[in-house]
Order: sequence, then C-alpha cells, then structure tokens
Amino acid sequence: MATQKLYAGAKLREMRTRIGLTQKNFAAKLGVSLPYLNQMENNNRPVSTTVILALAQEFGMDVTELSTGDSERLVSDMREALADPVFADAAPPLADLRLTASNAPSLARAFIELHRSYRETQERLASLDEALGREDARPQASPWDEVRDFFHYCDNYIDAVDRAAEHFASRGRDPRDIRATAMAWLKTQRVEVQLSDIDALRRYNPATRKLLLSSSTPPETQLFQLLLQIALLDQDRLLEATLDFARFHSDEARAIAKIGLANYFAGAALMPYSTFLQAAQDCRHDLEILSSRFGASIEQVAHRLSTLQRPGSKGIPFFFVRVDQAGTITKRHSATRLQFARFGGACPLWNVHQAFETPGRFLRQLAETPDGVHYISLARDVSKPGGSYGAPVRRYAIALGCEVRHAGSLVYGDNLDVSTASAFEPIGISCRICERKTCHQRSVPPLERRLTINTDQRGVLPYQVD
Repeated sequence: MATQKLYAGAKLREMRTRIGLTQKNFAAKLGVSLPYLNQMENNNRPVSTTVILALAQEFGMDVTELSTGDSERLVSDMREALADPVFADAAPPLADLRLTASNAPSLARAFIELHRSYRETQERLASLDEALGREDARPQASPWDEVRDFFHYCDNYIDAVDRAAEHFASRGRDPRDIRATAMAWLKTQRVEVQLSDIDALRRYNPATRKLLLSSSTPPETQLFQLLLQIALLDQDRLLEATLDFARFHSDEARAIAKIGLANYFAGAALMPYSTFLQAAQDCRHDLEILSSRFGASIEQVAHRLSTLQRPGSKGIPFFFVRVDQAGTITKRHSATRLQFARFGGACPLWNVHQAFETPGRFLRQLAETPDGVHYISLARDVSKPGGSYGAPVRRYAIALGCEVRHAGSLVYGDNLDVSTASAFEPIGISCRICERKTCHQRSVPPLERRLTINTDQRGVLPYQVD
C-alpha cells in the first residue's frame, strides 16, 4: 500500500512562527533550501521525511501535530454550513473544501462564523422577538457556541491550565488525597467551607470568605465544585491571561469561558495528567475503576480521557459527547476524525440514544462513518437527581469512543469481533452531510446528491438518492 503524502503547510508555518524564525533560518535548520521550504508551506510539496525528523531532533517538536489539527473539523463544519438551503446548488465540491481547510484555515473559520451569524439572525427573526429597531438586533455569535468552538479547536486541551492543576494536586502531603489538599489550601486563605441546603451547587461570598456547597449533591460533585472555586481564587491571573489570548467577541462569552477554564482546572486537579494517564493505561481505560480510584463520576472520567492530548505524552484520541433525552448534543469534543454536527442532534443509529433504555449499563458498539473509518463507542446514561422527593431528575447519556485500532487498549474491546465488516453499524454525522443512500432513519436528503421521486412507488423514504 502506498504511503499517503503529508501536506501540512499551515501547520508548518504555524510552527515556524511559534519559534520566531524567518523562512531562511528555518530552512537552514531543517537542512532544506529556501524555495523547497516555501513550496512545503504553500502545500505545493508534501512535508518530507527529512523535515519531519529534523523537526523532532532540532526543535523537539511533537510531529504528530502535522497530521492532526483543524483540517478535518473545518471540512466537517463547512459541509454542514453549506447544507443550509440558502446555498442551494452552489455548494463547492469536497475537494475544494479540503483545499481551503488546508491552505486557508482562517478563511474557512471566517466562513463558518459568517454562516453562524446568519443562522442566528434568521432564528431571531423567526421567533418574532421584537428585534426590529432594537440595539441588540445586530447579528451576534452565540456566546455559548463561541466558547464551545474555542475548546473544540484547542483539542479540549489547555496546556497551561492543565499543568497548573497538576502542580496544585502535588502540593499536598498525600497526592492521592486531593480533598485534603484542597481543604488545607482554603484554610490558608481563611475560606470557610460548609455543606448547606442551598438551591445551587456552590455559592461563594467574597466579603465573608464563606463557601457553601450543596449538601444534596454526591461527594464527587462537592469535591469538583470545591476545586472549581479554588481555580477562581488561586488561578485567576492564569485564567484571565488565557482569556486574553482567546479574544472572545463578547463579555458574555468571556465569562462563560472563564467558568469553562475553571471547570477544566477542577477536572485536571482531580485527575492529574501524568497520574491519570498511567492509571488509565494500567486498567485499560476501565471507567468504573478510574471513577473509584480518583473519586470522580463516570462522566467526569470520560470527559477527562478525551482531554489527554499533551504534546509528547498523548493518550488515546477519544471522542466524547453528551446528549439529552431529545437527542440534542449538550457537550461534544473529538480528538479523532469523527466530528459532530454543530446544529441539531446526533445520528439516531448511534448507541448513545439507546443508553436511556438501559440505565446503569454500559453499551458497546462498533460503528463505521461514511468516510470508512471504524470506531468503538461506549455509551451509558447519567442521571442527576434533584436531591429531594419530587425534584426533577436530569437525564443525559454520554458516549466515549475511539478508532477501532485502539480497541486492544480498552477493556471494552474484549470479545468484540473487529475483523468482520458486518459487525460495524453504519452511523453518520448529520443527515444533510451523510451520503448513505439507504439509511432507514434518514430525516432529510443529503447534500450534493440528486433525488429520484417515483409517484408510483414508495419505499422507506419518499425518494431515492442517486
């Protein structure tokens, strides 16, 4: 089988800019000519093996960065945007989208942002929210989506925050007892912690330096909220510097992102990177063992596994998603080639929806996406009780998965026949960008496909995809 050529001009330019070298100096250190480097940076030539070795040896770079990154995400996001009926027959071919994502990623992101702004404006008008004539009628990106995209394009790994959390966890006498470490630090800051019957998970009063935690939540939730508050108190300068770098478009997005970064710190302190990565490898990523070992919930463990993308010490590239009972995606991240729909829900053939029918059980699924990539997906329901009789229960389902080539490193891959093609369920991303012709769960026709409608015949669908 021929080796696939690696075109990574945008990443190569990014690496050079990061270390502050001109093309001439960079070419000299890589042992190539200036014209050759220029051709590689403009994707006129593939990145050679010599350059890959030089990047690793001369600069100590994680060369896997060259073959990962935003390209697949950008292609997926652009295809979904172009599925909007406003584009009708004007959608460019897939090859052009890949070329844009590879050579002009900034342009691709600008297009996605423009479409998002357009869509949200249309939704505002459709809802008749009296936007006409109001100051806030100008198109604005949703702060929530802007923050979600920030973490999405960072591979859900924030190095400085992750390392700060790992350092905090190592401060205590016993690194395995993060609760004791947290309580000791709060005591030095004269912060009083109390369990209380409050209508919130956490409430902090800066004036009295009193932190109230809900007494009706599980211990792992209380500990997580404790660490989150420490992030806001102890790491404020780091969080603010990270937010400055992100350059959010609104104060609302910045505030949401700060909470997100504090959440990230809490998860990383509860499950310190190096210790957690080793434990995950030792138990073959058994979520229940890791949950017990680190005093975290199943959802917290699954989410943390999807963040283990530290350069030079990466874990298995996982995808992680959480959906509600309506099928709406409420959390999403993928360090794999699998991408999620930006709007709407997940593919109905995915086992994450079945998890609601089997509470308390892990469901395994072998799946194949339209691009031919095989995955193993693990799904489970996660219920969040209201804390009292009659209080509403929040029900979600989560899915954690990776490419099937990593199945041997997962306890959940045991006894699965990954060698049989028929064992893999054909799933997609969004009906509008899924090219499967015969899916019995299809809701709308696929983009870039002609339809045949026969009034004298009716199958599962009222049309045939050519």
